Amino acid sequence: MDLATLLGLVGALGVVMAAIITGGSPIMFFNIPSVLIVIAGTMLVVMIKFNMAHFLGAFKVALRAFSNKMENPEEVVQKIVELATIARKEGLLALENAQIDNEFLQRGVQMVSDGNSPEVVSNVMTKDLQHTIDRHQWSAKVFTATGDVAPAMGMIGTLIGLVQMLSTMNDPKTIGPAMAVALLTTLYGAILANMVAFPIADKLNLRKVEEGRIKAICIDGLLAIQDGQNPRVIESMLKMYIAPAKRSSEDVNA
Repeated sequence: MDLATLLGLVGALGVVMAAIITGGSPIMFFNIPSVLIVIAGTMLVVMIKFNMAHFLGAFKVALRAFSNKMENPEEVVQKIVELATIARKEGLLALENAQIDNEFLQRGVQMVSDGNSPEVVSNVMTKDLQHTIDRHQWSAKVFTATGDVAPAMGMIGTLIGLVQMLSTMNDPKTIGPAMAVALLTTLYGAILANMVAFPIADKLNLRKVEEGRIKAICIDGLLAIQDGQNPRVIESMLKMYIAPAKRSSEDVNA
């Protein structure tokens, strides 16, 4: 579970709800037509921008932003160094018995131990990496589009409410409540865009970078193992993917 995503989303919505509850009756902030215009209207407009596979796939990928915790790059590097040590001592076939949690790395090790050429291993794993990047990019685009459309739908709902209000101005006492209802759609649109859609889009872009880095480490590490490089050299090379502050002085000197 990604604690930052969960705490951020729940906390932000909680602050808004607390302000609503402490400021008066929360019932006045709920209006079914406004919800339909903003939520349903936004989703339908976003569907126009993308095909159904991209639209539905974006929500599946977004769930991973909440449920899946990315691996530590340092741990992946150490695992590859262990594999390089095994391969150097016992040969590439010995990698078949290695215990590997990373599914992407496991597939690569299987290809290496099966005797595939470095070109085949590189092509297959690079295509997998590119597919991962594309999946995150399209999902982020869906949520970015949602963030762009939601405020516009909120404004459309507000204009509809104002037209309805102005058409029934015989009783001045109804102007205030009618204006409040008209403004609710703007509020809903701002909340949906700035507290849900845009943050999730940014998180998916972050996941794209993180997952891409992990898979790049795996690809470079496996190709170096196939090339028979020294595990120490492989470790120094792969730690270039890690932030300088997390590298040991020995690695930097190497």
